[in-house]
Amino acid sequence: MACINRRDLGLLVLRVGTGAVLAAHGSQKLFGWFGGGGLDATAKGMEAMGFHPGRESAVAAGLGEAGGGALLALGLATPAAGAAAAGAMAGAVAVHMPAGFFNQGGGFEYPAFLGFTAAAIGLAGAGRYSLDHATGHRFDQPWVVAVAFLGSGLAGAAVLGSRTKRQLAARSDKDQTEAAEG
Repeated sequence: MACINRRDLGLLVLRVGTGAVLAAHGSQKLFGWFGGGGLDATAKGMEAMGFHPGRESAVAAGLGEAGGGALLALGLATPAAGAAAAGAMAGAVAVHMPAGFFNQGGGFEYPAFLGFTAAAIGLAGAGRYSLDHATGHRFDQPWVVAVAFLGSGLAGAAVLGSRTKRQLAARSDKDQTEAAEG
């Protein structure tokens, strides 16, 4: 009988716990499960938060969370799953950033923690008790790590940069309107 490896067991617990939380959170966005608003409400919310187009942004965030979370829990394509979930959480961090750090005040503590945890699992690998291990690490190669995190980083930077640009333009327009009226 093989000896249980504590490191791999710890990765299993961390993967399943983090993946389940992310999958549930994304399912709220996509399907309205667990008290969530579903895709239509999430799309409206995304528009209000400055993500355009709203529906595509809602689908991307929901898939990054639900899909990335499910894959993390299974330990399948772990680098891509971790990068996708971390990228989705980067968007959530940007939304919560104005409220400061702590979650109790609406801050970014919780999405940052989920994002860093997903990224760490994606970089460390799923461990022995995973589908990646069972498939001979077909989807857990060094090049997958590089491509997944580079792609997620570039996509996140583009989306958040576009959002910031729109927000600054809207703020400038508002300031000009107020100055003209005042």
